[in-house]
Amino acid sequence: MQDLGISLLFQGRNFIRLLEGLWVTVRISMLAVIISIFLGILLGMVMTLKNPLIKAISRIYLEFIRIMPQLVLLFLVYFGVTKAFKIHLSGELSAVIVFVLWGTAEMGDLVRGALSSIPKHQYESGKAIGLTLGQVYRHIIIPQTVRRLLPLAINLVTRMIKTTSLIVLIGVVEVVKVGQQIIEASRLTTPSAAIWIYGVIFFLYFIVCYPISRLSVRLESIWKN
Repeated sequence: MQDLGISLLFQGRNFIRLLEGLWVTVRISMLAVIISIFLGILLGMVMTLKNPLIKAISRIYLEFIRIMPQLVLLFLVYFGVTKAFKIHLSGELSAVIVFVLWGTAEMGDLVRGALSSIPKHQYESGKAIGLTLGQVYRHIIIPQTVRRLLPLAINLVTRMIKTTSLIVLIGVVEVVKVGQQIIEASRLTTPSAAIWIYGVIFFLYFIVCYPISRLSVRLESIWKN
């Protein structure tokens, strides 16, 4: 068993360290997700306005975030902004900033698409029966928008959780970084450590993301019936 390297997981605090690293990953992801959902809803509503200037600015922001790789954004914020403006940003804070920028853009576009998919006659029908604009949104538009938006938003959450593995490259000690440290410390005594450590990391990500993914599928199935 020693030769296979699996026993390395249970030496000292190795497995506990991996779980602590996973918590860092989940904490950064959830913080970014919560902020992104709030800002994304606001952005999505702004993107449906008829003002051409607002539309142009929001479209430029969306396309910039989509075209720019998340890793480049991480380097730009963590290395570029800190040196250019002589401010200190920790790796975790830099990661949250980048994922909020990305998540807000993606969520905003999802909200815009969900709002735009509601037929205009539903707005008009609500007003025709005497509802105020606020009541139209509360009783007609928002319930339909949530049903269309929620499964897509949940998928975005899983993408953000998985993409946080990139933050290892700016020095954040999350689950992948902890795995690398364990492998490096045992590379002479346990050459096969990598397959076991990265295998466990794979399953840790799976355990976190799979229930969220199934929730999305379940909601889509319920609302289609």
